[in-house]
Amino acid sequence: MPVYDYSCPTCGPFEALMPMARCKDPVTCGACGATAPRVLLTAPALANMGTGRRRAHETNERAADSPKKSSHGPGCSCCGGRKKINSGTLQRPDGSKSFPKKRPWMISH
Repeated sequence: MPVYDYSCPTCGPFEALMPMARCKDPVTCGACGATAPRVLLTAPALANMGTGRRRAHETNERAADSPKKSSHGPGCSCCGGRKKINSGTLQRPDGSKSFPKKRPWMISH
C-alpha cells in the first residue's frame, strides 16, 4: 500500500498507509483522533537507474514474440538479400541442391 500525507488541524502533518482506492478519504489522526484531510506535502519520487540496469529490465519485459532489432543495415551480407559467398550449399548442374555439411538425412527441395 502507498503512503500518503495528511494534515491534522491540531497536531500537524503525518503519513498514513492507505489503499489506493481510499486515497482521497480523510483519516483520523493517531495522536488526537481528529479528522485529517489528505495533503500534498512532498513531490512524487522518481526512480532513476543506470543504463545497464534499464537495459536489463527492458530485455526482461520484452515479449517473446516481439521482433528483435538488428544492428545490421540494408546491404548486409547476412540479412540484406545478397547471396552468401560460402553458404555450404552444393548446387548440381541439374538444379538440385544438397547440403553436405548440414543434416544429411534431410531430403533437399
